[in-house]
Amino acid sequence: MAREAGAHDAGTHQDADGHARFLAAAREHGIRVEVAERAAARTLEEAAAILGITPGEIVKSLVVKHSDGSFLFALIPGDRQISWPKLRALLGVNRLSMPAADVALAATGYERGTITPLGSSTAWPVVADAAIAGRVSMGAGAHGRSAFLDSGELVRALGATVADISDPL
Repeated sequence: MAREAGAHDAGTHQDADGHARFLAAAREHGIRVEVAERAAARTLEEAAAILGITPGEIVKSLVVKHSDGSFLFALIPGDRQISWPKLRALLGVNRLSMPAADVALAATGYERGTITPLGSSTAWPVVADAAIAGRVSMGAGAHGRSAFLDSGELVRALGATVADISDPL
């Protein structure tokens, strides 16, 4: 069931709070968002099938930790994987890592599976893979919710750096 941003939200307190932050950030940035409630999915491929889209139309929001303790978001199409050599070269660093789930939660205010740069408790820098284009789906700050939006609007609103930072799965 699709809803426009701003509709009533239900779910756990953390999910409701995360979803409300997501919607508020989308409004603040002028991003048009359509939210779809969906059944729980065990895999990205299963989520894509439930939503009636291809895995490549889902954007994964990955939290990446710098060796200095700061973070960034890497946005990667669902049918691709992050290329650590490409991302390190882009950032001019030798070491990056994926933080543990509790560290990602503390850095963003979102649990794994709900992470999005929109409404993050800290506005970390965003790097979007160059393969992301058109209308996409991404996490909406809560389990069982996905957002559809224009990737160009998202990139512009977040001031994201666009670069080739992924490889095919």
